[in-house]
Amino acid sequence: MRLIFIATGHIALPTFHHLIEHGPRPLALITQPDKPAGRRLELTPPAIKLAALAANIPVFQPEKIGDITADLAAMQPQVIVVMAYGQILRQNILSLAEKAIINLHASLLPRFRGAACIQAVIDAGDAETGITAMHVVRELDAGDIILAKALTIAPDETGGSLHERLAALSPSVLAETLQKLTDGTASRIPQDTSAVSYIPKLERDDGLLDWSQDAAALERRIRAYEPWPGTFTIASETDGGKRVKIFPPVRVVDLSLAVGEIALSIGQLVVGCGNGALALEIVQPEGGRKMAAGDYLRGRKPTSFM
Repeated sequence: MRLIFIATGHIALPTFHHLIEHGPRPLALITQPDKPAGRRLELTPPAIKLAALAANIPVFQPEKIGDITADLAAMQPQVIVVMAYGQILRQNILSLAEKAIINLHASLLPRFRGAACIQAVIDAGDAETGITAMHVVRELDAGDIILAKALTIAPDETGGSLHERLAALSPSVLAETLQKLTDGTASRIPQDTSAVSYIPKLERDDGLLDWSQDAAALERRIRAYEPWPGTFTIASETDGGKRVKIFPPVRVVDLSLAVGEIALSIGQLVVGCGNGALALEIVQPEGGRKMAAGDYLRGRKPTSFM
């Protein structure tokens, strides 16, 4: 099978490695251009690009994928696989593959179309999620479903741990999808439009916590947004408002506090929420290092979280 792989995110790495090792070996990788990263803003390639180069697979990094339409057409692909790429594919690309252009999406569609589907499913308190293989159409994550595989979300799941588990599930989803395309049994199941939900790309400031929400909802969000975009609050300290990062695990506790009020209880920093309270274990004050939340409270003596 003549296959082109289009991907950028780390979640696609296990699937790409599986194709290299077990076939069909990709004709090429299309990924995003190198991006500035780190304090020095050095141009850094996507990890999947390095994997492709190590395997002697040609790499294309167009600013706009439409610019390489002729190059892709010359490869005469039978199947194009897309996963966590980050660009919209227009019709000139969608029409290139002989058999199908398919996308692997990290949710059980039609729930949570869009970029931040892994964080969203934890944030919402869902019991399961999975990988969906679908045909690609012009509308975002709206194509007919070929197959989906589910996994259970653990009670202490973070965005990072779920990302890794979904990445590990993806190769088997793709392998089964390619087999169905080969033997002509691939389904085209339309998505239930009444059950569609969307989740946009998250930005760093989306991690600001609102203590007027329920403690249980905030506990899920802190797990969901770890490691990206992370969660934080603004602490009222003696020298003004300071950003404080908050890390899981946190616990819902039965303690009566006003919204944003903080207290030391059994050696832990407890914050009042709209309903209930949260006990924090690990925080990182602005300009400081990670530390036990109780140590932060004793040292900085913040009066409240905003």
